[in-house]
Amino acid sequence: MSSKITIEIPREVIHATRMTPEELRRELSIHLFQQGKLSFGKSREMAGMTAWAFQQLLGSRGIPVHYDFEDYEADVSVQTQTEGCE
Repeated sequence: MSSKITIEIPREVIHATRMTPEELRRELSIHLFQQGKLSFGKSREMAGMTAWAFQQLLGSRGIPVHYDFEDYEADVSVQTQTEGCE
């Protein structure tokens, strides 16, 4: 079971960045991936993107993908669980 937390961001910050909350979440996931704080799989999950779309986004920004076997296994597990829900 996964749980979620809520981070409060002042409306003025959202307005100043001219980004939607979804865009901010995606940027945070990219930053955490770049810093090695999140794996590829968890970062793309946080960004709400497919592996292919997230990889394309990283590539468009010149961010190298360090996708290892652990990331692959996590993605396969998530895919298997998702297919079981259909």
